[in-house]
Amino acid sequence: MTTCPEVTLSSKNELRMPVVGMGTSSYPPADPETAKTAIIEAIKAGYRHFDTAFVYGSEQPLGEAIAEALRLGLVKSRDELFITTKLWAASAERDLVVPAIKMSLRNLKLDYIDMYLIHWPLRVSQEVRKMPIVKEHAFPLDIKSVWEGMEECKNLGLTRAIGVSNFSCKKLEELLSVAKIPPAVNQVEMNPLWHQKKLREFCQANDIHITAYTPLGANGTKWGDNRIIDCDVLRDIAKAKGKTTAQISLRWVYEQGVSFVAKSFNKERMKENLQIFDWCLTEEDSNKINQLPQHKGTTFASILGPHDLILELDAEI
Repeated sequence: MTTCPEVTLSSKNELRMPVVGMGTSSYPPADPETAKTAIIEAIKAGYRHFDTAFVYGSEQPLGEAIAEALRLGLVKSRDELFITTKLWAASAERDLVVPAIKMSLRNLKLDYIDMYLIHWPLRVSQEVRKMPIVKEHAFPLDIKSVWEGMEECKNLGLTRAIGVSNFSCKKLEELLSVAKIPPAVNQVEMNPLWHQKKLREFCQANDIHITAYTPLGANGTKWGDNRIIDCDVLRDIAKAKGKTTAQISLRWVYEQGVSFVAKSFNKERMKENLQIFDWCLTEEDSNKINQLPQHKGTTFASILGPHDLILELDAEI
């Protein structure tokens, strides 16, 4: 079993988080039993951080897997695991935040969450339960009031830390100007073909840790692509090092000082995704990756629909 390094989050929080999380998002959603089995295999492989969200439909299978892992003695206590889940945009209103996290806790069969994130910097109509989202159902987010709800979740002990996802520098500035408890994490798309350099610099200056999603480009999903796996530069580096292209991408992300969430239900690939800590990229390798042409990811627009509001919200991500 591989032991995963941890990162200490903001100086005001000092919560430790494993740098590798297992993603549980699938489209279409995975069969619950398949997801549960994969999560148990991930725990056996050494994963201790699991990333879910209300809208993924994977909270319940994750909760069942945690209960099974405890029963089997794969982990001694719930405290050995780090669980991230997210506030869905239909609940992004002041009075709905606490009920939403309580619903997630019921789904997960847990007493607390380790990291609770605002999933998207927007609000959607209550009836929205699937994506893409049409323009008529999407609205600007009242950051101040929703963040007050997030702070209440932490103050009530329902979550150990709070953060955001898909927030640009502009949105983070707005949040920081009103937050009593600053966000510990900003989870955003990041990989060798989308470096997020400006956003990383902003977050570092403001003591916000970045977690990368789609570090492998979300190959095989409706919204992802094969650009990472098919990248000749990454392939050549992988061949020279005797590694997989995925491992090169994940190692590069890790060397940028960020954590990441990678999704695979394949037992061998799960293990490979953890086998990146006993070797390094050379300066030449890093320079080659840093010079790769940058292509803005399409995740945000493809999930939420190509309309003016999304383009405005996504302007800096």
